[in-house]
Amino acid sequence: MSFFKKIFSKEKKETLDKGLEKSKENFFGKLSKAVAGKSKVDDDVLDELEEILVASDVGVKTTVKIIDRIEARVARDKYLGTSELDQILREEIAGLLSETGSGEAAEFVVPDKKPYVIMVVGVNGVGKTTTIGKLAHQFKQKGKKVVLGAADTFRAAAIDQLQIWADRVDVPIVKQSMGSDPASVAFDTIQSAVKQDADIVIIDTAGRLHNKVNLMNELTKVKRVMKKVVDNVPDEVLLVLDGSTGQNAFEQAKQFTAATEVTSLAVTKLDGTAKGGVVIGISDQFQIPVKYIGVGEGMEDLQVFNKLEFVDSFFKKKV
Repeated sequence: MSFFKKIFSKEKKETLDKGLEKSKENFFGKLSKAVAGKSKVDDDVLDELEEILVASDVGVKTTVKIIDRIEARVARDKYLGTSELDQILREEIAGLLSETGSGEAAEFVVPDKKPYVIMVVGVNGVGKTTTIGKLAHQFKQKGKKVVLGAADTFRAAAIDQLQIWADRVDVPIVKQSMGSDPASVAFDTIQSAVKQDADIVIIDTAGRLHNKVNLMNELTKVKRVMKKVVDNVPDEVLLVLDGSTGQNAFEQAKQFTAATEVTSLAVTKLDGTAKGGVVIGISDQFQIPVKYIGVGEGMEDLQVFNKLEFVDSFFKKKV
């Protein structure tokens, strides 16, 4: 189908296919059992499919939408065989995702205005620092000058980890000691970036959900202080979620979207987990574009999220 045109490089697509392998095997293993001995998509098959989608961490609300779309198609086409179910699911999920967020591929588009500021939020352990490091690497590969800001000052380890990535990618970092005011670090980072004529600033922030009110106050202060140096920043607030936690990722998304204006999402650690369906549910439910997904350890394995390529890999069977 032209609907599933390939726009990824062969190497990136192979990495995506491999990264979603466990999710795919888990899903199709259950689906095969559900349709065994049945030739027609009927109410029993749809009930089984609903359970499988929920168990695959797609989420209840998104699952209901998918089932409704398939029921409408069954009613329209009168007879649909179970052999066609894979293709129907692929088309309906792709159609659902294409109605949300931005275009097919949703990487950050950096304008001429400098600096372009990305504020990164997320709880400890989700791969936040790694995501920042990989983003910095990818921007640098495109010839952009990047500055990192270590404004997650609650843990000394967070500052040390960001320093390691700054050294590895060879980009400057602005930091203070543990316990420093995060807003002060953000202010210094923006000032430093302006002096260096940097293209992009990536600021690491709150790594805890200690209290929603405190979190909201902290992130609001960071934003307010940055605006004293450059108007209308941050340009993006990127929330990093650990895809392997399934429904817990939904809960974190709810907490952070309530605490601050999240503009984009990165879903990490999809390789090695059977919970890849969480990307479908999060993309649909929060109406916030999933911009990046983590499907491996390599620098290039933080991939731009392409809805059609994701669905294609999710439903791609082994030859």
